[in-house]
Amino acid sequence: MNKSTLTLAVTAAMLGQTLSQQAGAAGFFEDSKATLSARNFYFNQDIRNEDRGGAEEWGQGFLLDYQSGFTEGPVGFGVDLLSGYGVRLDGGGDADKPAAGVDRVPGQLFPLKGNGKAQEDFAWMGVTGKMRISKTVAQVGTLRPRLPVVIANDGRLLPQTYQGGQITSNELKDFTFTIGKLEHSKERNSSNTDSLSIEGSNNPTTGQFSNKFYYSGVDYRVNKDLTLQYYYGNLRDFYTQHFFGLLHNWQLPVGSLKSDLRYFESNSDGKNGSASGRAEGYRANGYWSSGSSNRYEVNNHLWSAMFTYSLAGHSLGAGYQQITGNSDFPHLNQGGGRVLYLITDAQVHKFHNSGESTWVAKYAYDFAQIGVPGLKAGLNYFSGDSISDAGKDNKEWERDFRLDYALQKGALKGLSFTWMSAAWRGNDVGQRDIDENRLSVNYSIPLL
Repeated sequence: MNKSTLTLAVTAAMLGQTLSQQAGAAGFFEDSKATLSARNFYFNQDIRNEDRGGAEEWGQGFLLDYQSGFTEGPVGFGVDLLSGYGVRLDGGGDADKPAAGVDRVPGQLFPLKGNGKAQEDFAWMGVTGKMRISKTVAQVGTLRPRLPVVIANDGRLLPQTYQGGQITSNELKDFTFTIGKLEHSKERNSSNTDSLSIEGSNNPTTGQFSNKFYYSGVDYRVNKDLTLQYYYGNLRDFYTQHFFGLLHNWQLPVGSLKSDLRYFESNSDGKNGSASGRAEGYRANGYWSSGSSNRYEVNNHLWSAMFTYSLAGHSLGAGYQQITGNSDFPHLNQGGGRVLYLITDAQVHKFHNSGESTWVAKYAYDFAQIGVPGLKAGLNYFSGDSISDAGKDNKEWERDFRLDYALQKGALKGLSFTWMSAAWRGNDVGQRDIDENRLSVNYSIPLL
């Protein structure tokens, strides 16, 4: 039985059990929530140093999110439904033409048809069965994890989702335990599910993939100001990863200071750890000396520190990230978008190359302090150097600007507007100078 069939079978069994227990069904229905979200999204990417002009697409997306409550009793059952639908307003050219002279290439917001053009629309539905015992919840089906070792991407018209199972427990005071397994991903511009891979192996025709990503971790809230974290991730035959984190908020006599310390240790697993496996295609991106016996093997150590001072609507942050090892920072990546739990998770690039050192500066302001609630702005700057490449000192930098405004009252209260603008420049091998703008309008309607 394949995964999707198993998920539907488990969900159907749970739902059937739920509806058959009429005396305990009140919580299932009374605690249900349903929200319809609409996102109008425009994407423009200008590639500065190529004949190809970049990408330009525009679409309207809808996301229906239904979350049931749990049946009453010592063991509660429920079911969640998540459905997405995207409509093309501008598809952005043909993907199958040669790069030279092509102004726009689609594929950022919509799946591609056989002729290289963007589809007129696409849709998908995800089902999640869930069970609660005391303060522990088990889920099977469609998941959108947000953990240090895996984060579902929501940077386009519709969100990325994963297929798998997860258990979250809060049985011990101040502790949150998480354990799970992911088997497939539905990318943000697709209605199909794909197996899992990393950069260096994710070519859809020649790459290698896995259906086993195991993860677990714990968040320990020492007190209201200090949280300690440990997480583990393992994509079978690719890599293992350990994460340690510390979050601390310090209330000063004037303002407050947030400290964010992170460390990742990533190494090879299974076939990626052998020369024969890497020859089959289980490879990581990175930089190795000529003739190196461990070429394409995962070996990455990353630490970072970010400090943010906040006062009266202003926040000013400074940070540093250092990477050692031969491979780039490994993470789930099927070739589409990704979000990394790094202080360098910028709009265009992620500053996750082997050997790279990155300085980070961030500033944000909440205009509610001067009587304009709902208006926020932020400016981030990233500067990376020492990117390993056969002795060269490759560099990159990125500037990101973001402006958000949400209506605070009236019939359209909650309607929000976002403008994200970025510029990336660098001399790393295979990279292209990019200017990028994203405009989105978001509105959510509670149905239940």
